[in-house]
Amino acid sequence: MLNKYARAFFTRVLTPFAALLIRLGVSPDAVTLVGTGGVVAGALVFYPRGEFFWGTVVITLFVFSDLVDGNMARQLGRSSRWGAFLDSTLDRVADSAIFGGLALWYAGRGDSLMLCAIAIFCLASGQVVSYTKARGEAIGLPVDVNGLVERAERLVITLVACGLSGLHTFGVPGVEVLLPIALWVVAVGSAVTLGQRVVTVRRESAEADAVAQGGNG
Repeated sequence: MLNKYARAFFTRVLTPFAALLIRLGVSPDAVTLVGTGGVVAGALVFYPRGEFFWGTVVITLFVFSDLVDGNMARQLGRSSRWGAFLDSTLDRVADSAIFGGLALWYAGRGDSLMLCAIAIFCLASGQVVSYTKARGEAIGLPVDVNGLVERAERLVITLVACGLSGLHTFGVPGVEVLLPIALWVVAVGSAVTLGQRVVTVRRESAEADAVAQGGNG
């Protein structure tokens, strides 16, 4: 839901920066790789130590590479299957690092096996939500559904909550409860989104099978 509006806004904002990188001879694939590396480093270095504010600052800076590389490819007229594949694959790596870093915190100094399990569920369900769409499209279905909590929503909810929770170290009271709430919201939303996609694929596959059988008849 956020993709439609947020991407349009940030694409306009980041277009001059993308054009600068092109003039400097930087490739879209290089931006994708550096961006993913930055997100992974920010998540796995800061989050397991409970440094949520600075970890979120680092991650947020590199998350925008996901928009910059696509913008560069469009300006260059070089959109390709490889670029789309690389971008999608590394998105999964980045998401895994974020929720993995949170799981490590709660398994260690965060001292909450329940929230560790919820973070792992967010990690796994996010991958499965993405897989259901990719697999549905691979068998020729449109998977025409706007899920309740897709990747953009998962990232925004989690990163905003992490950043605000991190203000606890600066003396802001009460904000540490935001991250557990966000993880529960993402977990429940991801489960609902998974259900939406499974139901959609089941309906679309039944319709496609009926059309095929009618044509054979």
